[in-house]
Amino acid sequence: MTIENPSREEIRDILKKAKRIAVVGLSDNPERTSYMVSKAMRDNGYEIIPVNPSVNEVLGVKAVPSLKEVEGHVDIVNVFRRSEYLPEVAREFTEIDADVFWAQLGLENEEAYNFLKEKGYTVIMDRCIKVEHALSR
Repeated sequence: MTIENPSREEIRDILKKAKRIAVVGLSDNPERTSYMVSKAMRDNGYEIIPVNPSVNEVLGVKAVPSLKEVEGHVDIVNVFRRSEYLPEVAREFTEIDADVFWAQLGLENEEAYNFLKEKGYTVIMDRCIKVEHALSR
């Protein structure tokens, strides 16, 4: 794979500037990683927007079925879906006003990466946003 993430400094800058994170695949089950990571980010001052067609709300916020349903600007789209779904999520990502595509730890897809990089987007893959946030303090 030829995936190159931004440097730690660039990631720190992204996290400093970001306010709104749309979380694709956010579960309403407190045992799931997506829930724990999103709760930690919310507790650190970020607005979390759950994007999941099979839940009504997560962390007290009404969920939307797709990225296209998110109103307003999104700083980071944080993805908790299996790697094979990343190209589909990446295509939807390009249809909204978002800055950074972030696939969580263990997730990467070269097709999605190349598609987004060719369009000039910032792409982070196989990194945990919660860990990166802790490292950036």
